[in-house]
Amino acid sequence: MKKILVIQTAFLGDVILATPIAENLKLNFPDVEIHYVVKKGNESLLTNHKFIDKVWVFDKKNGKFKNIFSLSKSLRKEKFDLVFNLHRFASSGIIAVLARGKKLFGFKKNPLSVFYTKSYPHDIGNGQHEVDRNLSLLASLNLPSLLRRPSLFPSPADENEVKDLKSTTYFCIAPASVWATKQLPKFKWIELLKILSKKGQIFVLGSPDDTSFCQELIDEASIEAVNLAGKLSLLQSAALMRDAERSYVNDSGPLHLASSVNANVTAFFCSTIPAFGFGPLSDDSIVLEEGEKISCRPCGLHGYKECPLGHFKCGEIDLSRI
Repeated sequence: MKKILVIQTAFLGDVILATPIAENLKLNFPDVEIHYVVKKGNESLLTNHKFIDKVWVFDKKNGKFKNIFSLSKSLRKEKFDLVFNLHRFASSGIIAVLARGKKLFGFKKNPLSVFYTKSYPHDIGNGQHEVDRNLSLLASLNLPSLLRRPSLFPSPADENEVKDLKSTTYFCIAPASVWATKQLPKFKWIELLKILSKKGQIFVLGSPDDTSFCQELIDEASIEAVNLAGKLSLLQSAALMRDAERSYVNDSGPLHLASSVNANVTAFFCSTIPAFGFGPLSDDSIVLEEGEKISCRPCGLHGYKECPLGHFKCGEIDLSRI
């Protein structure tokens, strides 16, 4: 066996949770080349990854079908021995099939799974973690006990970029989410900022699009904090989170960044639940959710732009437990 391909063209967090596949394969087959396919925008996550030899980029937004076929053609030339498709939708299924690996494994939910060598169930809501669902695709290889924690590897340059920020006790918060109902409410983040400001330095993390929101939180909390939204890369953010006293995140990408470097982390789950399988995997990880049983929770796997019932009670998490 010479080459293995892993496909995960979903979101940032999904790519991070796909990395245990590479680590387990590389540890058991050290001479095999491990290739990954990710969607454009996520490739920087896998820069310098110790267990991944090459990253291929799928551009979903600019000429999607043209890129499917051009990418598939390039992958076919690699003559992969094994292909693992972790993504459950048609575009990745087409790429996986057209790559023409000797064997192809993936989930039954993919509409192209009829063409797989073997397909596996992907059940959400039963408490199984996404990492374990992914690792189930390795079943036919009969590997020994599998490593579960995802891994990313900030470069020396990434480490140097945040080195001077680590001179004192500090906390990281990543308050924004694409989905409003997966995001702790604004007044709760302000409450948290006030609590943490008495304990150490606070760094607020996020994408360039989150800059204004992060600054609003700092201003309305009337505390001193450093707004780093849009100023650090994903790997630099991970390097900073790793050595924080604690990081506070939503059920979103930064949660998995924290897991990837074994950072101490507290994750807030509002409209979604840990039983979906996307909870933190750090040694020191805490999940906080609204204690009172709310009959409408969870209201969806990915959340909504606003609470469907207009009350958002699941966001009223008690912060005295932090």
